[in-house]
Amino acid sequence: MNEITLIFAFLQYSLGGKVDMNNVVVDMNWQQLYSFASKQSLLGFCFYGIERLGKEYPEELKRNPIERELLMTWMGVSQQIRRQNMKVNAAVCKLFSMLREDGFRCCILKGQGNALMYPNAYSRNPGDIDVWIDASRERIMEYAQKKFELGDNIRLQHLETSLDGVPVELHFFPCSMNNPIYHARLQKWFRRNADLQCSNVVSLPDGAGDIAIPTTAFNVVYQLTHLYHHFFDEGIGMRQIIDYYFVASMLNVNCEMLTWLQKDLKHLGLWKFAGAVMYVLHEALGLSEEKMIAPMDEKRGRLLLAEILDGGNFGRHFTKYAGFTHQSMGKKYFLKIWRNMHFVRYYPAEALCEPLFRTWHFFWRLKYKKLINQIIN
Repeated sequence: MNEITLIFAFLQYSLGGKVDMNNVVVDMNWQQLYSFASKQSLLGFCFYGIERLGKEYPEELKRNPIERELLMTWMGVSQQIRRQNMKVNAAVCKLFSMLREDGFRCCILKGQGNALMYPNAYSRNPGDIDVWIDASRERIMEYAQKKFELGDNIRLQHLETSLDGVPVELHFFPCSMNNPIYHARLQKWFRRNADLQCSNVVSLPDGAGDIAIPTTAFNVVYQLTHLYHHFFDEGIGMRQIIDYYFVASMLNVNCEMLTWLQKDLKHLGLWKFAGAVMYVLHEALGLSEEKMIAPMDEKRGRLLLAEILDGGNFGRHFTKYAGFTHQSMGKKYFLKIWRNMHFVRYYPAEALCEPLFRTWHFFWRLKYKKLINQIIN
């Protein structure tokens, strides 16, 4: 087996799958696995797999042991990820409770809700806290000015702040699209489904507290939209794909709801991208065909997988496109256009609208930054 095939087999094992790991353990280059996991923000997730190997394949590990220094480094990073998850859990429960007490209906997007689907909820690399508040932009901005320290960093869908040292995004709505027609349809879909998401309350591990998170059916559409948005923005990594693996795995594909979800995906212009994601989930993570929410699209799927493997987490490691994610704002603007022109024949509606949306959004942000500064001052 080649390097990437070995890594994919290891990822499937770490997901909790029943994979024969005899040859994988013996042939694995552990330093290459560590480098891959670091690039894709999967160090905690992969260390969980290594801990499982120690229990289930001890003899094979003796034949191909992990270098002690590498193992100690990996263990240390994994413990840091665990501690960061505990910190974010405490902050997200505090935030959710505060918003509810102040009369807001809200739910926590992605993040700690996604972590609950993992075999080990503390193994997922945590990021910021995304909270969707079911209220107007003006009301949220007025509230945030009273409750949080604000800069002038505002985007179409959210306002940025922090709580107890954890970055927070206060969302006016969950996600946007570049194409104005599909964007309008998406916002209508979000509004129609908001109530149930704010009522779906779950408990975080070790008594951290309760939060509301989206239902699986909602996440099928929302998290796919989030992947689609970032695909055209800076890129997506394997961590986001693994999140979506769990979403797809938890959906009952035999239910009548799947038919409605597929109609929604087509109506929102997500059907082709859904096929690409299904291909990646199948090839890289072993998702069975009976769990598919759309037919696999090999052509678009190969493109998506190549982008994921080259760019890593949020495209921070791209070797092509002149490493656009690390360029100055002006240079990045044109490099993004150049990159997205590669996708026009695959996703014309979104790719062609991306530079137009980004230009409009730039001037929109200037307008609202002035408004925020007036509120703050």
